[in-house]
Amino acid sequence: MKAAVLYEVKKPLVVEEVDIDPPGPGEVKVRMAATAICHSDLHMLMGDLPAKLPGVAGHECSGYVDEVGPGVTSVKPGDHVVMAPVSGGCGHCVNCMLGLRNFCQNNKPSPPHLHTKKGVPIAPLSGPVGSFAEYVVLGEYQCAKIPDDMPMDRAALLGCAVITGFGAVINRAQVRPFESVAVFGIGGVGVNALQGAAFSGAHPIIAVDIVDSKLKLAKTFGATHTLNSAKVKDPVQAVRDMTDGRGVDYAFIMTPSIEAVRQGASMVAQRGMVVVVGIAMGDLSKFTAMEFIMEKVLTGSMMGSTRLQLDVPRYVEIYKAGRLKLDELITGRYPLSRINEAVQSSLKGEGLRNVIVFD
Repeated sequence: MKAAVLYEVKKPLVVEEVDIDPPGPGEVKVRMAATAICHSDLHMLMGDLPAKLPGVAGHECSGYVDEVGPGVTSVKPGDHVVMAPVSGGCGHCVNCMLGLRNFCQNNKPSPPHLHTKKGVPIAPLSGPVGSFAEYVVLGEYQCAKIPDDMPMDRAALLGCAVITGFGAVINRAQVRPFESVAVFGIGGVGVNALQGAAFSGAHPIIAVDIVDSKLKLAKTFGATHTLNSAKVKDPVQAVRDMTDGRGVDYAFIMTPSIEAVRQGASMVAQRGMVVVVGIAMGDLSKFTAMEFIMEKVLTGSMMGSTRLQLDVPRYVEIYKAGRLKLDELITGRYPLSRINEAVQSSLKGEGLRNVIVFD
């Protein structure tokens, strides 16, 4: 099989022949159909996040179950599945019984299943999934079965971008109708937060970014208002002006900017909630208790608090019903042999999602 291997950060991926182990107990081997390039993957490739090399990135993906290991009961060979770097939960540990399936205590990292032709282990860098490859071996609970008629390139987006953005609004914050929302960072995850807010009946829904073309795009995904924070003197006051001086009920931070987290904390109303979704790089120590004396909440969202086997089929249903945009998320489709072109396009911020298609 072939895989796009990262040997050195900030260097092109090497598409080469590698070996793969059979699935062990509780594991499945999946033939890849499509995998998207997420910004988290770019952080790995650029060295912003620690990575054990050589490795294979990629985690937002779909495929076909090829083989199952001993004890696997939830999927069988031939099933179409969405894979994600979050466990759907074993259902038996304390966290799963509390409803926190995204924090399943039995979701243990698997050992590397890929090896170079010289026998050197190749680590999965994202999840662990490692979907920049023709096949993957991963835990059973990282797979969600989907209908056979679901387009697999669009299904791949359900493995991260959709569950992270949509889920942060629906599952973590549990936004209600008529509550107000601001979304910082209108990328592949941010537009899905906008979709989640629109689906929840929020109003107003304010998209915040520094690129006008992204703000224009935000309107197609549910934003009722837009704000270019680089073009106003005081973004916090601008958002307050859009909400009759009160501030928003929720601010979702999709960018890695600590300044955006600070602005979000300042612009939410009393008892408002700031939900950090992006991998924020920086120091939060400048925050003081006084900023939260009005009962504000600063929290995070781990992969949209997703219950994988429950939520992914629901997203498929609303996509088929025309209530979830997926087609519009895909900017370009590339074969594995052109993955470095897709990565460079993503690094330049060209569009929302580039997808590597194997079919």
